[in-house]
Amino acid sequence: MPPTLASLVHHSALKLTVRAGEEHLDAPVRWAHASELTDPVPYMEGGELLMITALKLDAEDPEAMRRYVKRLAAAGVVGLGFAVGVHYKDIPEALVEAAADEGLPLLEVPRRTPFLAISKAVSAAIAADQYRAVTAGFAAQRELTKQALSDGPEGLLGALAGQVDGWAALYDASGAVVATAPEWASRRAARLTSDVERLRDRAAPASAVVAGAEDRVELHSIGTGRRPRAALAVGTASTLGTAERYALHSAIALLTLTTERNRSLQAAEARVGSAVLRMLLAGEPDHARTVAGELYGSLLDAPFRLVVAEVPASAPEDADPFAGLTDAVESAAARAGEALLVVPYGERLVLLVVDGGAGAAACVAYAQTLEAGRSDAPEKGAGDGAALLLGLSAPAGPIAAATAYKQADQALSIARRRGRALVEHEDLAAGSVLPLLADDAVRAFADGLLRALFEHDATGRGDLIASLRAWLSRHGQWDAAAADLGVHRHTLRYRMRRVEEILGRSLDDPDVRMELWLSLKATSSGTE
Repeated sequence: MPPTLASLVHHSALKLTVRAGEEHLDAPVRWAHASELTDPVPYMEGGELLMITALKLDAEDPEAMRRYVKRLAAAGVVGLGFAVGVHYKDIPEALVEAAADEGLPLLEVPRRTPFLAISKAVSAAIAADQYRAVTAGFAAQRELTKQALSDGPEGLLGALAGQVDGWAALYDASGAVVATAPEWASRRAARLTSDVERLRDRAAPASAVVAGAEDRVELHSIGTGRRPRAALAVGTASTLGTAERYALHSAIALLTLTTERNRSLQAAEARVGSAVLRMLLAGEPDHARTVAGELYGSLLDAPFRLVVAEVPASAPEDADPFAGLTDAVESAAARAGEALLVVPYGERLVLLVVDGGAGAAACVAYAQTLEAGRSDAPEKGAGDGAALLLGLSAPAGPIAAATAYKQADQALSIARRRGRALVEHEDLAAGSVLPLLADDAVRAFADGLLRALFEHDATGRGDLIASLRAWLSRHGQWDAAAADLGVHRHTLRYRMRRVEEILGRSLDDPDVRMELWLSLKATSSGTE
């Protein structure tokens, strides 16, 4: 269960006292937020415990407090925490009465309890609730898998019905009921045949919700082809929770395995691979290993490279633009006995290949083939780019998968700008950042930033650009920079003050100095 106001009140370390709204302490708390705004409603989403010290509120004004509390209640705020001993020794009666009239729980927060402690308690409770849901979901997945292997679809339906505390039914491609659990649900399932037929006419995967007087039914298509091969119905008394939805999704995956045979095995492996990838990118390597099992061998335990591939906008339409790359890498990995993960990721293709292995080498070789084909085609110019763009990360492990994806994405961005088939992130890290300043966007920024200084110097009233360059190159050392310019240090100080006045920026800010130095490097006038 998510945290509630009651659970926070019973938290022994927080020492909270209920001053109003005792009848609504069972309200779940989605977050704890501190705000001293007189009207924090625009920043509320509903379900928050709002914490205040009344820094900007006239908490002793009854009318003001009635308006304040009404706005909070209308916005869905579930409770108000008031820190005493800060601006008010006690909670003003005007606020207590307003909260009581509105039924909004009002909690007194002692001075020794910081708001941060309450936020941490709420966050920890939410995390624990989510962890319980995920753990229950994995347990359900294991039980469903066990039943599917031992008793087939019938056993799986029975386990699913128990997990969701309802009933489940499986339909074939024609919409006929194949199996139900428990048995009494067969009559209810038969009444949904027309709904299943409408679902069958939609491209898979498809789902629908049918609300009846006695239950709420979710329908899900089963299959990976253009038309579903089966359908699953799950009836419950209320909306599914997180753990129940984990069980449902696991059941859908397992039924797909049993109904699609060889074709579905490949599709299911792709879905598992997608889940593994998303868990890795979400920083959950242990869960990724649990889901992957032995499917990908030791790939998740050894250094790997992450490859991101995309089709450039200028490339001709292709039914499967990644087929050539996929075939080349899969063939090379299979010959070498290497594990490989290939996952469609939006409009991209993501590959995990063993570092230094045959799969990684096949990626590089395929990119070289693309480059050679482009240069050999006389009808293509240098600006046409490659038919496929690839970004290759540095070696990484499961814990650093998100970093590896970012590296591959950065390398892919460079490949896109330069029209190259493949760019490795390690090549970028081994070079210099200065060549990247040739980007048009960077030059436009630099020209805009320095334009006022160039216009000033064009009037003949001083040489601010040269003075700024000398001062930055000498790390702000007045005597050394003045000597380079052949002027007195007081003259240089005056010029730097003029630079600050014209740009409206402080040279004491290191970020400003960095931007000015890179802008000088990026502009033709600033290149020495």
